Amino acid sequence: MLEPADKKVKMASSLEQLKRHTIVVADTGDFEAMKQYKPTDATTNPSLILQASSLPQYQTLIEKALKYGRGHGRSFDEQLSIAMDKLFVLFGCEILKIIPGRVSTEVDARLSFDKEGSIVKAKKIIQLYEEEGIGKERILIKLASTWEGIQAAKVLEEEDNIHCNMTLLFNFAQAVCCADAGVTLISPFVGRILDWYVQNTDKKSYEPEEDPGVLSVRKIYNYYKKYDYKTVVMGASFRNIGEVKALSGCDLLTISPKLLGELAESTEEVHAHLTEQSAKKEDLEKVEIDEKTFRWELNEDQMANDKLSEGIRKFAADARKLENILRERLK
Repeated sequence: MLEPADKKVKMASSLEQLKRHTIVVADTGDFEAMKQYKPTDATTNPSLILQASSLPQYQTLIEKALKYGRGHGRSFDEQLSIAMDKLFVLFGCEILKIIPGRVSTEVDARLSFDKEGSIVKAKKIIQLYEEEGIGKERILIKLASTWEGIQAAKVLEEEDNIHCNMTLLFNFAQAVCCADAGVTLISPFVGRILDWYVQNTDKKSYEPEEDPGVLSVRKIYNYYKKYDYKTVVMGASFRNIGEVKALSGCDLLTISPKLLGELAESTEEVHAHLTEQSAKKEDLEKVEIDEKTFRWELNEDQMANDKLSEGIRKFAADARKLENILRERLK
């Protein structure tokens, strides 16, 4: 039977098309957004949890975290620290009821230059998840891509089989070190790279194909695939859907609810710009980066140096704000 001539064939949305090429991750602490856009994984950070903590629907999680802190800490400061960790884990547990994949939970940014402290905190987070009946195979521990953070991830991956997601990653040297350390996943920040170039150069707008954040992630992806690294790439921190579509084919992309909504409403075609086959043909030399080289390359890259330190400060500031909220309620 022929369809009526005026009946329109429903086109797949840009979001549905993107999901054919890339695993889509929700960059949010909002459970309702996850239910709406059905991502595979989800990632949170102190800023997102801070935003969610003021909403009425999440107050029961805060109360549960405070009760746990009171029951497991001896001093007030210990109760506060335990309550903070528990709150992040409780958010993660709720997220895992919605998504089929993994949730990323962040180690306190104030430990970004403390290898041993990061390892201890990561193990504590995993322990708290296990108390809630969640195995570590569904958790990614987020660490800043400092030299110390990368070395902490190396130990966690090798010795404890704890999978890590390296965040605040802005340049190629960071990416190479993460892959050499055998981490599970990296989250290069596309939009924050773009922000820096807009703020610090004469050029104020970029098409997706010339966007410095997009070009950075493409180089990292191609290098990983060319040299068969197991570490996967999850593009993060997008400013517009043009950046997202320009990285279609990347292993994963973590996207805010606002941009997920725009992709869901669009029917523009989305093609895979990144593939393992094309990566193998790229003219990229293998490089070796030790600690001295890492620190020098980061120092020479003003954008990466600026954005890494700024990102750590911002996450640390939001962690302190969240801590202050819990401190008042713990009293």
